[in-house]
Amino acid sequence: MGYSGSGKSTLATKLADKYQIEVLHLDQVHWLPNWGERQAEDEQQICKSFMDIKDAWVIDGNYTKLEFQRRLEEADLIILLLYGRIPCALRVIKRWLTYKGKTRPDMGTDCPEKFDWKFLRWILWDGRVASQRNVYQDITKNMKGKTLVICNQRDLYECFDWL
Repeated sequence: MGYSGSGKSTLATKLADKYQIEVLHLDQVHWLPNWGERQAEDEQQICKSFMDIKDAWVIDGNYTKLEFQRRLEEADLIILLLYGRIPCALRVIKRWLTYKGKTRPDMGTDCPEKFDWKFLRWILWDGRVASQRNVYQDITKNMKGKTLVICNQRDLYECFDWL
């Protein structure tokens, strides 16, 4: 979990590969082709079924309406990527340049990478409102002993030196 552009999907994929377990990218659950949005009930069922079937998993994304409490309770480790605004913005620009016009492997089908001022505003301000910060603070408070907070790339590499 963490802020947009912090590297959640990349880390999730690397963890799943390292431990040979399946990953569920919640962006793939949410987004339908051409940036359509899946019905909430269908999203919920996909996430629930994945967790019901899998003994071990990595789930990438915030999406607090998708089995959120269950994910927190059943997770062995909760990783919060809470990078600063500028590093996240730079990572998203780099991602856009890498995948411009193509769909990322961790994104919904036929959702080509896009970048606009609305998304930049989300990364820099709107996605960092007090209510979102409170969600992360509540996780660290209520899930002590299994929450890892990473605030920059150096900390990530120190925690996961095999990356």
